[in-house]
Amino acid sequence: MTNEKSNTTCDSSSQKTESTKNKPEKSDINVRHVILVLSGKGGVGKSTVSVNLAYALSSHGYQTGLLDLDLHGPSIGKMLGIEDLRLQAIGDHIMPVKVTGSLKVVSIALLLNQTDSPVVWRGPMKAAATKQFLGEVEWGDLDYLIVDLPPGTGDEALNIIQFAPNVEGAVIVTTPQDVAVLDATKAIKFIEMMDLPVLGVIENMSGMVCPHCGEVVDIFGKGGGAKAAEQYKVPYLGAIPLDIEMRKAADEGRPFIVRTPGKVSPTWDAVDKVMENLIAVIESRE
Repeated sequence: MTNEKSNTTCDSSSQKTESTKNKPEKSDINVRHVILVLSGKGGVGKSTVSVNLAYALSSHGYQTGLLDLDLHGPSIGKMLGIEDLRLQAIGDHIMPVKVTGSLKVVSIALLLNQTDSPVVWRGPMKAAATKQFLGEVEWGDLDYLIVDLPPGTGDEALNIIQFAPNVEGAVIVTTPQDVAVLDATKAIKFIEMMDLPVLGVIENMSGMVCPHCGEVVDIFGKGGGAKAAEQYKVPYLGAIPLDIEMRKAADEGRPFIVRTPGKVSPTWDAVDKVMENLIAVIESRE
């Protein structure tokens, strides 16, 4: 009886050792906090949030990296006005594009010959690219790495969680209507399944600011993001209106939070508040 019990324990220990061996190694990158930005579906403004969050963190004095892992639909380069630049290699390392003294960016779009070139990759190629963008890029010492992920809970999200060190958690972006919130809750559950914290939910396009009178019209409804946050007991970071000026900022290649002198906008106040709330959540975890 004693021998049987001993053999069972030995087998269990062997299985655990084998399981540990099969775990992928974390990439060699010196970053204190990796923040994932994802959504359950496309078109909710996830990349807009990623750009403005990264810029806000860098403006607070943090050394910040922004990694565009939306491999099939990269838009970070366009939103930051760097789409005509290309990543350069020095020796065995890729040099990120420096937007400011404290903000560096890497995107697959900055490697393509043409802006309309599609990326037609299966899973193994995506995993290899993720490893390369983490371990072979000369990021330097980062306080934060913001990762803009494609919609859903597929390869790119799994890869970054497996390969990136110090993943702090995820920000979930949704629009107010029930269809978008339904998919956002799947993203929340995915992050929980990965044993990571949801840092907060942002409700984007929460009402449209009329460019003529300034009145807010709830085109997509209101409050869906707050209800999801309450249901799953995660922080609610706030709401950002649908504003034509935000669309113009993205098309012109500048973060919306970079204010135009002499202009006043309630959307600026809303974006500032959301970013302040998120930074407070992140800093409270240090």
